[in-house]
Amino acid sequence: MRQIVFKIDEQDTFTLDSADYVVDLTSKEDYHHTFYNSLRPLYRMANFFQKEALDLFYISLMVYYADRKVLRSDFSDNWTREFTLYIPVIELDKWQSNKEHLEQMISYLSGDIWHIHFRKRVLNLKESKISDNISRRYTDRKFDPDKFCMLSGGLDSFIGATDLLAQTKNIAFIGHYGGGKGVKPFQDAVNAVLKEKFDLDDNQFFNFNATPIKGVEDSTRTRSLLFFAHAIILASCSNREVELYIPENGLISLNIPLTNSRLGSSSTRTTHPYYMHLLQELLDNLGLEIKLRNPYQFKTKGEMMLDSPNKAFIEAHYQISMSCSHPDQGRYQKLSTPLHCGTCLPCTIRRASVHKAFGNDLTKYRDPEYQEQKAVNELRSFKIGILDFRGKKNNHLVIQIAGQINQDLEEYISLYSRGMDELGKFLDLQHG
Repeated sequence: MRQIVFKIDEQDTFTLDSADYVVDLTSKEDYHHTFYNSLRPLYRMANFFQKEALDLFYISLMVYYADRKVLRSDFSDNWTREFTLYIPVIELDKWQSNKEHLEQMISYLSGDIWHIHFRKRVLNLKESKISDNISRRYTDRKFDPDKFCMLSGGLDSFIGATDLLAQTKNIAFIGHYGGGKGVKPFQDAVNAVLKEKFDLDDNQFFNFNATPIKGVEDSTRTRSLLFFAHAIILASCSNREVELYIPENGLISLNIPLTNSRLGSSSTRTTHPYYMHLLQELLDNLGLEIKLRNPYQFKTKGEMMLDSPNKAFIEAHYQISMSCSHPDQGRYQKLSTPLHCGTCLPCTIRRASVHKAFGNDLTKYRDPEYQEQKAVNELRSFKIGILDFRGKKNNHLVIQIAGQINQDLEEYISLYSRGMDELGKFLDLQHG
């Protein structure tokens, strides 16, 4: 068990003698987060953040802190940790009512056991100043988007953004990046081509970083909650029902491991239907009129490209997006810039989708022939998974491995079959 006390205001006098960590989210010695660093775009929003969304934003920072600071290897099974977090919130009654729901949602997301104790707080001095500035500045030029869309720098979100821009240009795009060089250059490149193609304003793009100081654990499944919460807090400024788009191909969303070796740290539940259901239910319970939308829940990555109304634009620019799960690992080979490895599961799914949609793949990969020993093992594992899939006659249980699915079962089964066929046809061509 790890007990962590969080504070957001220097006037907070709460103490706990048994705490393993006491974390001040306003201190650069504890946490680096950039949400408030560029205030001008925030001042252009229609209203101040809804207090429930502000609470969720800070909760996401706190959960991510715990996820990064505590090693899984310190626990008996080398995976499942147990946390107790002491969290200040503005809307105390609402969070007390949703305490068990939040704990269940985070536990599903991270694979850990979470206990949360809430206490009451009020807006701190910085938040009050921001609220005042939003109400009185840029009153004749407020930015009130029709829709909000998460833009990660990945291929799926790039396709999602272009498809959405075919409907309306009044969109706020929200990105998030971690430490290292990673995806940031790809996010910047994606933003640049979208701005040029659709004549968009810089103020439509928000990109944030949040990094706990001296984080040591790499299996950070809760990073997705952090990403979602940044988008949710901005969407809450509309003070009306709005849609938040999370573009992700359905095969990745189902999070079905190809083999048993991929059940652990390689597993992510970012957009799994069960997690999305839990998060939507939480937003509804909190009174936040934000509707989560994944328009590609029943499409493969290849189908996303083929069906896009901007297919030619996607074909011309898809190579600037980043899909790799570890783009910085080329530094071990003294590469100076981030690069797709070409052999991890996200890269392999990407390559299969490009093969389906366009044939020749112009993306640069570090090991396109699966020649490194780790890549040889990965390829063998993927092929075993495809053989296993082809040998099964019924996938009703398979699609529920990563989480409960209560509706649209036949559509999910069809999606899974098409996605695995798409992947299998590419893998059949590989001889690494």
